[in-house]
Amino acid sequence: MKRRFSRPDWLRVPEPSDDGSMALVDHLKELRYRVIVSAVAIVAIMCVTLFFNNYFENLVLGPYDRATAIFRESHPDSNIIMSTDGLAGGMMLTLKIALYSGLVLSCPVWLYQIWAFIAPGLLSKEKKYALMFLGTSIPLFLAGVALGYWISPKGFVVLLGFTPEGVSNIQDVNKFLQFMTVTLLVFGIAFLLPVILVTMNLVGVLRAQTLAKYRTFGIFLCFVFGAVATPSQDPFSMCALAVPMAVMYIISEIICRINDKRRAARGDLVLVD
Repeated sequence: MKRRFSRPDWLRVPEPSDDGSMALVDHLKELRYRVIVSAVAIVAIMCVTLFFNNYFENLVLGPYDRATAIFRESHPDSNIIMSTDGLAGGMMLTLKIALYSGLVLSCPVWLYQIWAFIAPGLLSKEKKYALMFLGTSIPLFLAGVALGYWISPKGFVVLLGFTPEGVSNIQDVNKFLQFMTVTLLVFGIAFLLPVILVTMNLVGVLRAQTLAKYRTFGIFLCFVFGAVATPSQDPFSMCALAVPMAVMYIISEIICRINDKRRAARGDLVLVD
């Protein structure tokens, strides 16, 4: 008799009960499954990017090259050097570039895993609506990464401008890579603000009236986040992050208001003027 293959427990998603509820232990098991799937996707894409290492190195170091070229136009006597530490420095740089590239390129997988973990708490109609909105989270995240990539040379030029005359600026390439990755991820995650707010609205945690009530404070927090979260700390980068976040906050409020009206129309929510 042919034996059927049985997947290990950590490769299976626990089934919810008939009413959609799930025990705490099963929630933790599902969380473990989602994390493992995301990690496998990141590692798999990381292995692929290793075959195109030169391309990704040029891509990652491109903002630095543009920033130093702009800085040297106004400071021709400046001495800016990129260096690596130790014999294994080059190898570690290659692995880190592959890892960070895998983290960004695998965003469709781990964004979906986040959605799949939250989805059981939604009604069937809300799932369809949220799934359509989730489809925008991937381009939003990539748009944030692209904006961070485009804006970073301008921030680097501002930071290089603090180098005193006659002082060599020696950049550790691994520290620069970490700095660059944080910049891109901050911009990418910040652009997911509408996804987070609307998802909270769909699960009943947040209402449009609350967003409207704290709109001024929310926009203020967007600028505070832009000032604190951008590693370069220059006003240009701060505004490049904060202004889109403020616009997306208002768009999220509009979407939440539409959803609240739909829920009120079918009797699932009572609107208070």
